[in-house]
Amino acid sequence: MEHRPRILVVDDEPQLTRVLRTGLSSHGYEVRIAADGIAALETFGDWHPDLVVTDLAMPEMDGLELCRRLREISSVPILVLSARGEEKTKVAALDLGADDYVTKPFGIEELLARVRVGLRRARTDAATERLETVVEAGALRADLESRTVTVREREVRLTPKEFDLLIHFMRHAGKVLTHRSLLAAVWGGDYVEQNEYLRVFVGQLRKKIETDPAAPRFIVTEPWVGYRFNAEEG
Repeated sequence: MEHRPRILVVDDEPQLTRVLRTGLSSHGYEVRIAADGIAALETFGDWHPDLVVTDLAMPEMDGLELCRRLREISSVPILVLSARGEEKTKVAALDLGADDYVTKPFGIEELLARVRVGLRRARTDAATERLETVVEAGALRADLESRTVTVREREVRLTPKEFDLLIHFMRHAGKVLTHRSLLAAVWGGDYVEQNEYLRVFVGQLRKKIETDPAAPRFIVTEPWVGYRFNAEEG
């Protein structure tokens, strides 16, 4: 029997959870609901979901603490539901290990798209990363041994740091990456406040890999948060 992907929805609003259960179940997902972070951790331990969808503002244990606790025990994809104007909290959740976010109010199709991306990325993640010599994402191909990059079979010349930044983007395609997480991963912990530094390197990368750097399709800005890499060029 084919495995139905399991999704744990964590939210204390019954009306919203009913909508999410109906929408996700109708698209073939097995769904369970938890009203707060404590209940979510209990369900997670018993049921082992393939993806977690969580609100941020909840009683008992909020979404931030849930993200932190889940990342201590699992690499399960985490999709955050955030209200408009919660940029700081949203960024904090992403820095604690959440993979993506959807801003309320949202349409079920947008949520389903984010869920598909999260599940697809989880299937292709770390297991193959240790053995890979080539990273591919859409029209981009990077050879890790020769440190060369081609875009639509055209080779582009990158500096060492540009190459490292691009590889990090490609390996996390579809995931929202905060400024702090990018700076820490590529430059180290001493650089996490250097947002302008990151903007310069992203600008340089866009000039080299984008058809129109002024309207990027690969490296897309998430306002006030960071960047998202689209393997399918938008």
